[in-house]
Amino acid sequence: MAVAAHHSTVKDPADAASLQALAGNPAIRTLFGEPVALQDAGGFAVWRTGTALAVVLAVWALLAITRITRGEEDAGRWDVLLAGRVPVIAVVARHMAVLASACLLSGAAVFGGLVVAGAAAGGAVVHGAGLALCGVFFTAAGAMSAQVFATRSSASGAAVAVLIISMLMKMLGDGVVALGWLRWLSPFVLTALSRPYDGNRMWPLVILFAACLLLATAAAAAAGRRDIRDGYLHSSSGRAPRMRLLGSASAFAVRRLLRPLAAWSAGVGAYYLLIGVLAASMTDFLADNPRFADLAAQAGFAGLGTVKGYAATLFALLAVPAGAFAAVRLAALAADESGRRLTLLFAQPLTRAKLLIGEIAATLGGVIVLITTAGLATWSGTEAVGADLHLIDALSGAWNVLPIALLCLGTAVLALGWAPRAVAVIGLLPAAGGFLLKTIADTSGWPAWISQLSPFAHLAAVPDASVNWPAAILMTAIATLAAATGVVGYQRRDLRT
Repeated sequence: MAVAAHHSTVKDPADAASLQALAGNPAIRTLFGEPVALQDAGGFAVWRTGTALAVVLAVWALLAITRITRGEEDAGRWDVLLAGRVPVIAVVARHMAVLASACLLSGAAVFGGLVVAGAAAGGAVVHGAGLALCGVFFTAAGAMSAQVFATRSSASGAAVAVLIISMLMKMLGDGVVALGWLRWLSPFVLTALSRPYDGNRMWPLVILFAACLLLATAAAAAAGRRDIRDGYLHSSSGRAPRMRLLGSASAFAVRRLLRPLAAWSAGVGAYYLLIGVLAASMTDFLADNPRFADLAAQAGFAGLGTVKGYAATLFALLAVPAGAFAAVRLAALAADESGRRLTLLFAQPLTRAKLLIGEIAATLGGVIVLITTAGLATWSGTEAVGADLHLIDALSGAWNVLPIALLCLGTAVLALGWAPRAVAVIGLLPAAGGFLLKTIADTSGWPAWISQLSPFAHLAAVPDASVNWPAAILMTAIATLAAATGVVGYQRRDLRT
């Protein structure tokens, strides 16, 4: 898709030079990375998609490795296995090998996609290898955190913290010349320094491979020097009991929500604070160079010429993490059910409907807090640099994506009632699936009606435009109907055990 977009956008050398100048702006560099070889379709594809693919692969790898190592060990499913002849070092090493192989396959898939689209094979090899090694690095980082921490949640949180810090170092190193040295500390930047389609350097990938090997070896060695179901760091067992929010199922749903909500809000808030800080730099540059604004629109970044248009364009992306948060919280309830943590609870005089409605209400409140945090963070960033974005405009732009988040919540509840093994996947469809559908349909020139199937096609560019109230009301009604159907299904089906 990115290669095809380059062919349609950059039709002559002047367009390539203009796109290079646009990408040289510090705001663009911070958001999308250092531009390399934009005159080449493959280089443009790497710039547009490389960071996003690396983050997706890294998140999957670190969450998967902590789930199938620390998560399985904590659940007691390794006890019999480790009572046999296979030592824990071998078990951890083999799990890392399987996930590393999956990352290598992902890199091979990216290589194949670029080559099939018409990009040069040499740059595709370097880019695919860089993405694969980035996934392997976070596989090893997750495995190490699973040995250090005694619980899956702590291990996953530590691994995610490593990823966030790595991304922040990349963004700062790309956008601020004086902080360029930070780039050497991030695996994401080592993949970028390989410069696919612009030199095809292999030595940064050799360094990244050595870091992966060192970290994986250390994780396997650490596994053999600790007790089973234990870690090097664990919380104190002498802590006083905390009885807050334990008076009802609804209150407990809020209690379970607080820590993950704080983590999600911190990540989303930090990103949108950066978006606000970069608003003036971005819009001033495009206002002085209308040709660049036209090229940005053709490349998929329309409306960046004004502060309100810039905010509206990036607020639309907020629907993805907000919807993912809702889906993940309902998936956690499904996991509690399959883990038999709800069996004794339902033996009490507590109906399933009451429990589920409490979870829905708590998750809805969390989504609103998350979205509001993004709006406040964006406004704070624009205030810091003197950009013209009022608080009401920022909040309205953020709240504009609430209907899509509600669709994710509704479909997640629907899946919980009728397909409990696929809550996260089905819940993510309106946001992640809708965004991909619109992007593919618009880029590939598909019929307009296909693009209209995506909720994003009916999302107005708020605050640069008025809210599309008919579409918002319709999406909210569909979400409500899906949630009600899910509650009925949850009441009627058997518990998963």
